[in-house]
Amino acid sequence: MPPSLQPLSGASPLRAPPPQLFAALDLGTNNCRLLIGAPVRGGFRVVESFSRVVRLGEGLARSGTLSEPAMERTLAALSACADRLERRPVRRLAAVATEACRRARNGQEFLTRAALETGLRPRIISPREEAELAMESCAPLLERGDRRAILFDIGGGSTEIAWIRTGPRPELIGYLSIPCGVVTLSEGEDCFTTRGFGAVVDDIADRLAAFDRLHCIGQEIRAGGVRLIGTSGTVTTLAGVVLALPRYNRQLVDGQRINADAADDALETLFAMGRAGLVAHPCVGPERADFVLPGCAVYAAIRRLWPMPEVTVADRGLREGMLMRLMRGDGGRAEGRGGDGGRGAA
Repeated sequence: MPPSLQPLSGASPLRAPPPQLFAALDLGTNNCRLLIGAPVRGGFRVVESFSRVVRLGEGLARSGTLSEPAMERTLAALSACADRLERRPVRRLAAVATEACRRARNGQEFLTRAALETGLRPRIISPREEAELAMESCAPLLERGDRRAILFDIGGGSTEIAWIRTGPRPELIGYLSIPCGVVTLSEGEDCFTTRGFGAVVDDIADRLAAFDRLHCIGQEIRAGGVRLIGTSGTVTTLAGVVLALPRYNRQLVDGQRINADAADDALETLFAMGRAGLVAHPCVGPERADFVLPGCAVYAAIRRLWPMPEVTVADRGLREGMLMRLMRGDGGRAEGRGGDGGRGAA
């Protein structure tokens, strides 16, 4: 070793600096999710991921408010996220809240309480920003030859539809937010029955029809070059059934292009299982058994209106979109922990 590169006597050898970490928190109607990542060429490397079913929107459709048990469950999950962030040298954190907090009369009051108890300060985002973040995360799944894309996200409290013009940087042409998600629908029609399932399909299809006419989506599909992308637990579950996975595996599902007829068959398989079968299914389980069929009804409505030969499955969403924006430096208003300087503001 040349003398100029010899370590000083008693000194430790030079070590590479630790990677810069960024974090994104998505507080939804059904789940609280945290993702911590480090930038790499062309994207990011996941350092830590956390997800917990909290059912924040439970009973919201009836009462118009977040219930105390739902808030307690969510605060416990947010505290778990805060503990994880304390252990990581996160440079910047973006935290958002979606439909449940948008819709509830006490949504902002709950977020103020969450900030006091956990130090985390999610901000309520608009349906448009929600659609843009989903588009950001799913853009790498677009392929050469795609002119347009329909991106759907069946959430806990709402369903978001994005109509996208592809290109070097995809553009949101139009978006639609329907206040129907798997949690709210599970509290209405009984999707375990043929009548209830069909009623939800009819209702969602009616709600999508005006958006379809406005953007001439059916005509664009007939012209070719339109990709259908689904990002939600519903579509990833359908993919798991199509692929006959012994247990859910994100690496085998994310980015898969599945035949739409095979997905329809998987839907029928799930419907025929009933609740007990869904509880026992390795790609569903007890926490999600009540929500899978409402999500499948929304998917069936999308399929009815936009009958594409295949669907691209995305196990990614708002967290990934936020991380990509933060790492690129155009994250806008990044929300973090009170009094945390670098984590709090972009």
